[in-house]
Amino acid sequence: MENLPFIIGVIGNIFSGLVFLSPVGTFNRIVKNGSTEDFDSLPYICTLLNSSLWTYYGIIKPGSYLVSTVNGFGVIVETIYIASFLQFAHPKMRNKTANLVGVLNVGILGTTLLLGQLFLHGQMRINVIGFLTAGLTIIMYSSPFGVVKTVVTTKSVEYMPFFLSFFLFINGGVWTLYAVLVSDWFVGVSNGTGWFLGAVQLVIYVIYRNPNYSSKQVVEDLEDQTACLLPPSSSSQTQE
Repeated sequence: MENLPFIIGVIGNIFSGLVFLSPVGTFNRIVKNGSTEDFDSLPYICTLLNSSLWTYYGIIKPGSYLVSTVNGFGVIVETIYIASFLQFAHPKMRNKTANLVGVLNVGILGTTLLLGQLFLHGQMRINVIGFLTAGLTIIMYSSPFGVVKTVVTTKSVEYMPFFLSFFLFINGGVWTLYAVLVSDWFVGVSNGTGWFLGAVQLVIYVIYRNPNYSSKQVVEDLEDQTACLLPPSSSSQTQE
């Protein structure tokens, strides 16, 4: 039983890593075509911010190295995604991406880390960073709900990819279990919320599923919409 939190944490790392890597198909397409087309860089920029904060949280909180490892991996992956946008995007999108990176990943992240190091200490630092990061993770877990209104209106799940909801559900559940075992309520609340929201999305999918919805479209939608959650993202994100 003493090794159970470690085992669950490793499993969480695996699922979170898969969530981080899910947009690889999209970026293979970007590199192959030499263009980002109509893809948006914002989800990847937000996931980078989320992953960076969780990495910092895992570093400053004793015994939370499994949180920092997977999110450190997420930081590397999201940085590669963003670099691809900067290389292949048209000038307008390139400028937008650069500006958002400057504001979110340099300005806000840098300010948060600086203030945390200079003015917060001990448990207070852990609590403030944990609270901020958990809130951001909950927002990211909620992002796929933007399509719920469309699903209910059209009575079709064409724009609600099943595999995205499924993996967010599993990812949130694994990290929630890990959080309960190690008594980390910031990880637990954020990923517990993600687990619940993932379950709701799966229920909606079952209610409105369309038997004519092709697996190819599912994969395309997954690639386009993933990368909003980071574990603890998830991500993102993600968190975990």
